[in-house]
Amino acid sequence: MKRTKTIIVLTLIVLVFGAALYYLWQKNQQDPVTYTTETASEETITVKTVATGSILPKDEVLIKSNISGVVEEIFVEAGEYVKAGDLIAQIRVIPNVSSLTNAKGTIAINQTALQTANINLQTQQTSYDRQKALFDKGVISANDFEAIENSYLQAKQSVEQAKINVNTAKQNYDIVKTGTTSGLGNIAQTQVRATVSGMVLDVPVKEGNQVIEANNFNEGTSIVSLADVKKMIFEGKIDESEVGKIKEGLPLEITVGAIEDKKFDAVLDYIAPKGVAENGAIQFEIKGTLQKIDSTFIRAGLSANASIILDKVEKVLAIKEALVQYDSETKKPFVEIQKGDQEFEKKDVELGISDGIFVEVKSGITKEDKIKVWNQVQGVPKYAQEN
Repeated sequence: MKRTKTIIVLTLIVLVFGAALYYLWQKNQQDPVTYTTETASEETITVKTVATGSILPKDEVLIKSNISGVVEEIFVEAGEYVKAGDLIAQIRVIPNVSSLTNAKGTIAINQTALQTANINLQTQQTSYDRQKALFDKGVISANDFEAIENSYLQAKQSVEQAKINVNTAKQNYDIVKTGTTSGLGNIAQTQVRATVSGMVLDVPVKEGNQVIEANNFNEGTSIVSLADVKKMIFEGKIDESEVGKIKEGLPLEITVGAIEDKKFDAVLDYIAPKGVAENGAIQFEIKGTLQKIDSTFIRAGLSANASIILDKVEKVLAIKEALVQYDSETKKPFVEIQKGDQEFEKKDVELGISDGIFVEVKSGITKEDKIKVWNQVQGVPKYAQEN
């Protein structure tokens, strides 16, 4: 029994020794570990953050009616250019019964006042003629005659004013009834005209639609919206995690989804002081004015992305960020420079800005240095490297 155990132990020792020899033999048959290298290059590095939004006119003007009624005719369509003063629409007035009745009553009141003024004038005329004859004969004094004359002149003035009031009341009646009156000419309220020059973006009403006048209690019905499409802005939103990195005056690169292979320059000129909660995150509104878009027509409302350029360096020495290693103790960045066949030397580097792919190298290496790709070994699968 004791002899059997001894044989078993010796057999296990021989097997383990043989397996170790076989393993060492297999290792010697593998190709030697070879690290690849890369060199630095000259790059333009841009650090940016992206905001989503749309393209809108900088100034959009809503043209409204000055009187309530029904749209009788529209003279423009969306997409047309108009100048300030051009006729846009014609409104047919539907008179308000109450206003019409009040206007008629005002005419009657003023006509009565005119009749009273005429009667008073006749009385004053008679008194004036009689007193003038006495004054001419020297019967009454000049002071007495002047008082009579002043009363007569005031009576004449009252008649003239009463006539003006009657005419004004009649004009008001015409305006209430038809929206215009004689003498208004081009300023007739039934004619809606453009107040600025620009492109017609939208015509929200149709012929036959009822419109309400703009006043202190109502914004009124918009007939058309106008804008200068050569002055456009980007309006979008940026997350709270990024808003602290931006400031007014930063350059923007605008890309419009509907316009391929073209970027538009802009300047960030507005950042909302207050954020709005959307989908569980706080979003801040931003605006940027587009520059030099004379040769390109951008339709209002197109979706767009704005790359906000936080920092940018041009034609600087750079390496791939994957080549950089960090000292476990000092946390300082370094790379390994090739000095011989698969021999590398540690070299500390001073880094600048990074775009996530390339990082600027301010000092530590030259363009000719061959840098070790420390996380990739030539000819050996990545899983084997890790193991």
